[in-house]
Amino acid sequence: MTLKILCLSNGHGEDAIALQILKQLQKYPLPPELAALPLVGEGQAYTELNNVTIIGPLQRMPSGGFIYMEGQQLWRDIKGGLFKLTFAQIKALRHWVSFQTNNGHQVAILAIGDIVPLLFAWLSGAPYTFFGTAKSEYHLRDEVRELPPRSWVERFLLWSGSVYFPWERWLMGLRKCRAVIARDKLTAQMLRKKFIRAYYVGNPMMDALELESSQISMYKTDRELPQMQRQLIITLLPGSRSPEAYANWEIIGQAIAELIETFAEERLLFLGAIAPNLTLEPLSEILKNYGWRADREIRNQTQSSILQLPVDNPQPALFSGEGSIQFPLQLTYKNATLILNQQAFQDFLHQGDFAIAMAGTATEQFVGLGKPAIAIPGNGPQFTTAFAEAQSRLLGPSLILVKDSQQVGAVVKSLLNDRDRLQSIAENGVYRMGEPGASQKIANFLMELSWA
Repeated sequence: MTLKILCLSNGHGEDAIALQILKQLQKYPLPPELAALPLVGEGQAYTELNNVTIIGPLQRMPSGGFIYMEGQQLWRDIKGGLFKLTFAQIKALRHWVSFQTNNGHQVAILAIGDIVPLLFAWLSGAPYTFFGTAKSEYHLRDEVRELPPRSWVERFLLWSGSVYFPWERWLMGLRKCRAVIARDKLTAQMLRKKFIRAYYVGNPMMDALELESSQISMYKTDRELPQMQRQLIITLLPGSRSPEAYANWEIIGQAIAELIETFAEERLLFLGAIAPNLTLEPLSEILKNYGWRADREIRNQTQSSILQLPVDNPQPALFSGEGSIQFPLQLTYKNATLILNQQAFQDFLHQGDFAIAMAGTATEQFVGLGKPAIAIPGNGPQFTTAFAEAQSRLLGPSLILVKDSQQVGAVVKSLLNDRDRLQSIAENGVYRMGEPGASQKIANFLMELSWA
């Protein structure tokens, strides 16, 4: 009997996690047949996989999947066809399960994300496993104590004994739910106290960030040679959703200006990790308003040359309005260099000493490398004050939340003067986000489950 696994995911980050797990499943000598249903967006991550069928309709919603942030976003999605899309996806899901089952195949559902894919998995009628990426007990407590509740919702969740609502735990506890994979040990422990078959086998978010040994050695050498005058490197993470990322970039531009003023005698290198789906001209225009000028395009540069780009005697050039801007692009202003690149996300995370972060998954990945990130709340729909506060609880001391851009310079200066705090941040980030290799462990876990 052929095992067929359908993956449900509801967001850009969830799609990326699914991609890592499905890649590992395809490496088996007799791999299961795979299909996917992205519930939010167009599921571009799945295009990297061969022999994976996308079932059901795909449509990008105005909120980008963050309807729970505010009622206005929900209303925009409803006008954009949310109900019609949801009913069509449920119909496609049930048809797929029925067709495969009637043809003698063993069907399994892997739901990745929050209550939405979990609910879809239950509606499918097939056995399912849920990987909860959106919630963690760290939102409510750490290993020692409960955190002060910020709302009646958090008071209720603390009273109920889990970050998951009772109806979510009901869906997890059904016989059809073969297992729940938690994103950290603490969440798995608390779910097991509620008699839910919960397990922790690692966090796939860190798998896509593994580097070749030669690259790791190069980064390490650059940081350990005291005779080298190293510039301070700050990674910039504006997020991946339009139009929010452009508004976030404006805020990040203010923070950059503050850092340049604070470290006027230092060499600064800013690395802008820009999502491929964003339009790049608005970002460069914002930088131009802050005084930045294009120096030269960077073509075919090695990693080491990017780390040691000169900032002395720049040759500024005005932005050209002719055609689209080619990236990667180097810009200069005073004592600083800034690089925008859409293809160097992984490298930019590893190179940065700090991050100015207004993103979801990318921020967690940066922290998981043992580095401090500084978060500035934006206007949403994703990266609001509420989201940033929840993320700071999730990541603990590794994420420093500031009220506005003017505080960023002082925070970085304070961190640089506190080696003990930096060491604590490094250990905390690795502990909370886990070590690489989780995707393979989850794939093994799924293959060993009894789906009958």
